[in-house]
Parts: sequence; C-alpha cells; structure tokens
Amino acid sequence: MWRYVKWGFRLSVVLTLFLFLHYTLPQHDIVRITETYNRITTVGANALFYASPDAGTAEGTNTRDIRFIATARPNDKVIVYRNEDTGLIWPPYFKYDSSNLQAEASNLRSDKINPQWVSVTHYGWRIPFFSIYPNAVAVKAVAGPDVRIIPWVNIVVLTVLLLVALMLRRMWLQFRERMLDPVAQDVAEAWDGVEDRGEAAAKKARGIWGRFVDWLGTFRGRPRR
Repeated sequence: MWRYVKWGFRLSVVLTLFLFLHYTLPQHDIVRITETYNRITTVGANALFYASPDAGTAEGTNTRDIRFIATARPNDKVIVYRNEDTGLIWPPYFKYDSSNLQAEASNLRSDKINPQWVSVTHYGWRIPFFSIYPNAVAVKAVAGPDVRIIPWVNIVVLTVLLLVALMLRRMWLQFRERMLDPVAQDVAEAWDGVEDRGEAAAKKARGIWGRFVDWLGTFRGRPRR
C-alpha cells in the first residue's frame, strides 16, 4: 500500500515540475503573422494565465485592453498570442516593451502568397476552451519555415537544474549516511537488546513455572495415609 503511495507522490511531483517548466520556459514557433489587434478582454477564473493587473496594458482587475498577434503555421494551422508585459512578476522575462513588440509584429505581417516567416518566442499554452493564450516575448524574421531554433536558454536552465538535483541528492545521501543511518542502527540494536532481554525473561518465567508445576506433581504421586 505504502509503496503505491510513495510512487504516486513521486510521479505527481515529477508531473508538476514538468508542467511548470513546460509552461515557463521559452518556446519558439515559426509562423506567419496575419494580424495584430487590441481587444477588451474580461479576465476571470483564468487570471493565473494573464499578467498581473499592475503590469503593462492592464487597466483593471477584470477588464483589460490586451494586445494580440494572430499567426498561421506552415501547415496553415492558426495560433494566437497575447502580448502583455510581465514586469517583475513570474515568469522572470522582465518584459516592458509590449508596444514595441506589437509594432514589430505589425511590420512583419504578410499574406499567404508572399509569406514572411517569423520566429515567435513565447511562454505558456494555448487553451481555447479557457481563453488562455501564450504570451509572446520576442519576434524575429527568419529565412523560411524550415529554420531550426536551438533553445539555448532551455538547455542551460535544464542543465543547471540537473546539476542542482544531483548535488541535492548527493547531500541527502551523505546526510543519511552520517546522521540517519547511525541513529537507525542504534535504534535497531536497542530494539534487538530489548527483544533479547524479553526472550530471556520469558525463558526464565517458563523455567520458574515449569519447576513450580513439577513441584506440584510431586504431591500427586505421594500415597495417602
């Protein structure tokens, strides 16, 4: 039972960490910008996936004038990005140039006949059912739809996290070897001593009781007068 609980806890931690990193780390999409626009948007239960009210274009707690960038992928599937400042709030992109980014995106608009392919750097997810959009943090013109962007930031961050995880694991193993294992050994030895004393006491009690029973038996064998 506890084995399944332990593995369930481990899997939930790994899954949570994976989703957190997948949402937060930058991703690169090769797209064609088709439109840029502003729209008054009501932010409610999905506010976690938008900028804080005091960053960039936020006008109020629930209603904001948000910039959007509409794009099309090389396979003609569309994806829409929001364009909000992140400020000093997580994730730490320190983005304050939403207006400039919107102007750059507008300048890179193109049609299907004469496409201008663009690399959009963003974080977050696109979930239409909950009106959740990835936040664009940079746009850059590229040579074509087959350009490959090497995610150097992700490589560095994941490498650092791996090294930190290995270091923490080594520290934990050393702590367990130096502090916990001796205590566990002492407890086990003490428990073994208690068990040994208990067994000795039980044997002694059985011996006394046996002698008492034998003594009673001596009276049974005596003839009556």
